[in-house]
Amino acid sequence: MNTTTLTLHESWFSRRNLFDWVFAALVLAGGLFAFARYAGAMDSYEKPILAAAMIAVTAIGWFWRPLRVLAIVVAAASLLAISSYQGDLARADTVFWLKYFLSSQSAILWMSVLFFMSTLFYWFGFFGGKQGDTFDLIGSRLAWAAVAMALVGTMVRWYESHLLGPDIGHIPVSNLYEVFVLFCWLTTAFYLYFESRYGTRTLGAFVMLVVSAAVGFLLWYTLVRNAHEIQPLVPALQSWWMKLHVPANFIGYGTFALAAMVAFAYLIKEQAQETRWYKLTPIWLLGVALCFVPVAFRQRVQEAGGSYWVIYAGISALIAAGILLGRRRIAARLPANEVLDDVMYKSITVGFAFFTIATVLGALWAADAWGGYWSWDPKETWALIVWLNYAAWLHMRLVKGLRGTVAAWWALGGLAVTTFAFLGVNMFLSGLHSYGTL
Repeated sequence: MNTTTLTLHESWFSRRNLFDWVFAALVLAGGLFAFARYAGAMDSYEKPILAAAMIAVTAIGWFWRPLRVLAIVVAAASLLAISSYQGDLARADTVFWLKYFLSSQSAILWMSVLFFMSTLFYWFGFFGGKQGDTFDLIGSRLAWAAVAMALVGTMVRWYESHLLGPDIGHIPVSNLYEVFVLFCWLTTAFYLYFESRYGTRTLGAFVMLVVSAAVGFLLWYTLVRNAHEIQPLVPALQSWWMKLHVPANFIGYGTFALAAMVAFAYLIKEQAQETRWYKLTPIWLLGVALCFVPVAFRQRVQEAGGSYWVIYAGISALIAAGILLGRRRIAARLPANEVLDDVMYKSITVGFAFFTIATVLGALWAADAWGGYWSWDPKETWALIVWLNYAAWLHMRLVKGLRGTVAAWWALGGLAVTTFAFLGVNMFLSGLHSYGTL
């Protein structure tokens, strides 16, 4: 027994290289510095959250080693930005690297550009002939850079909020602008993991479509609402529960969106040889969904002069037409159906687990803030609908062996349900979550 235990321990330690231990030491040092400097500003809940975050970051960095480099780059850039402020927000307009790269707004704008460029290069991969793999590689590297800039923007925005005042500072996951940034980098990070895990980059073209759509909304929302401006938290959000509930929720949203785009790729592959254009339902549905956005925002189009959504509609039409005309070439480069099915399943599994955790945390938060665990508020009701939808999908998968086209259509339809829970409720309904309205 002792020999077996010793062997297991040796095997576990043998998988840790020097960089692993250096990374763990850096995380520990950063956490201890935060404790030493900011312990007085933390309540009894935030201290264990920070300790758990240190353990989680180390474990995740050991599990997926590219995250070690990402974490170090983000930390270094964020610390450079923070030190450059010297406690004065006005320096964002005078210090070169703050003004053009590292202030929260600059970093998030770079994130936006990099996500768009990543999407383009991933799609170039389908039509680039012998250079396809090179284009895919560039798309992947740009996606990593976009995630890094998103995280830098998030960290620096957190610091900027505290510079505005001790009663204003908060983790930047409190409004649509901030959670769209969260959605973009979380979705991309999970995709990049699957890209590495399965050794294929061709799915990036599909997954980055939904990320780019989110970035497009983010830019429009910034334009018409000045959403990048940091605002004090409303009373209902002044809780440490927000630090747990919102990220867990958006891991669910991000992985559900990832699964839906993989399902879309699956359906394109299945119908690539179809010659009757009216039978190519996935592509037409994409067109309808993309056209729905300008219709949904028709009352707000005038606020942006109308030109933004005209450009959006034109780009959407080009995307749908390109997929329609190039479907056979796209299908030929996509991985096997078994890989697509497995990515879809694992994405939904991860999303469902975190969405369940987020729902439980949300109920606890509601009890703390409003005195009851559940009130059938529209947001809560639609969260339950989302949960039941994916619970049923997983049940059919595990019990009935759900696979193939039906599973893909279901996962794709789940994106519509999730999108309404995320945005539609804020647009068309009201309730206790009205602080998230457009």
